[in-house]
Amino acid sequence: MNEVIKFLSENPVQYFATIGLDSKPKVRPFQFMLEKDGKLYFCTSNQKDVFAQLKECPYIEITTSSPTFSWIRLSGKAVFSTDIEIKKAVLENSELVKSLYQTPENPIFEIFYLENVQAVIADFSGNPPVEYTL
Repeated sequence: MNEVIKFLSENPVQYFATIGLDSKPKVRPFQFMLEKDGKLYFCTSNQKDVFAQLKECPYIEITTSSPTFSWIRLSGKAVFSTDIEIKKAVLENSELVKSLYQTPENPIFEIFYLENVQAVIADFSGNPPVEYTL
């Protein structure tokens, strides 16, 4: 888990893939927010297409790469949460998110975590990828 969190934190722009409401893949930049009790948290607005897509089909894949050409790929199921303490922590952790939503009670501010996470960290070294189940 620590290697996955470290990789996501050191490479803050991840690419987040969902299945669109038109049944076609959709990819957009996203940002990992925090880990709490073994869960990886992200956030969005319930006014965005990605929210509707996750409600319809909660299975996602995320990838990003480092400046040294190593990369991570995560897959899992998005589970929405109303935990106000996690919302507060997300706002404290990100100035950008705080500027967008201001308070944890903002009705459009949504948080979610991933369950059944599979992660792979790989590079071009010739060494086998490292796989994690979170």
